[in-house]
Amino acid sequence: MPPQIILPEEMDTPRFIPMVQLFSAGFPPTSSADEDGFLCHGGTLAVPALLAAYSKGIFPWFSQGEPILWWTLAPRCVLLPEQYHLPRRAARKQASMPFVITLDTAFDQVLDGCANRNETWLTQDIHTAYSRMFRLGFAHSVEAWLDGELVGGLYGIAIGRAFFGESMFHTVSEASRACLKALTGLLRLRGIVLLDCQQQTQHIMMQGGIMLERDDFEGRLSQALALAPASDDALTLEYEGDPDLRKEYWPYLPWQQRYIHKDGAWQALP
Repeated sequence: MPPQIILPEEMDTPRFIPMVQLFSAGFPPTSSADEDGFLCHGGTLAVPALLAAYSKGIFPWFSQGEPILWWTLAPRCVLLPEQYHLPRRAARKQASMPFVITLDTAFDQVLDGCANRNETWLTQDIHTAYSRMFRLGFAHSVEAWLDGELVGGLYGIAIGRAFFGESMFHTVSEASRACLKALTGLLRLRGIVLLDCQQQTQHIMMQGGIMLERDDFEGRLSQALALAPASDDALTLEYEGDPDLRKEYWPYLPWQQRYIHKDGAWQALP
């Protein structure tokens, strides 16, 4: 018997997809962004607006007291999950650190950890908006624990076969890198082909990050959001019980499967 597929109540409306499409049409062309990547301001952080923005390679980034500012950087830093690699020194150090890796078990704590710095764009409005995305199954966190304490994590947005990394933190060396390594393994399992890292950092580039010009990035993003042929990867199988639903909502489908990280790999929970 096919599994029962239940969408979050907020998505169970014929207006959800039209709302995403309406917000998408409201953004200016990304080519009109200035040299710093600033595109426009205003709008809302409602879930359909955020889905529309990310699907076009646009993300919010603003400080407390500012209007919502929307950005689309070029060139763009990305990781291709199949090309991820962990530096040898980091691998040796991680081997001596008994991190326990989890998925979606401490999302709000991860946001708090990412915001715990002198200057942060993670305002209360951002926290509220992304927590809502998490409850609907679009935002996800990977956590690293040591002796029962949260010592690192990252979070981002999943749409179709793309994942948009937002922020990460660590309080113990190698914890955030352990989360990134685990994330890329999960993305490969789910058939995700593009991990957007937004801005170039030494941390990302040492693990296989590459820089893409706007046309290349947006072309890869469009491909990642296109309806792919049926296959045996987890993302396709998740909605095999209702192919019409998958067709109607693609790529704006929340993750349904839960996972546990064990012996360095992810295993699907029944």
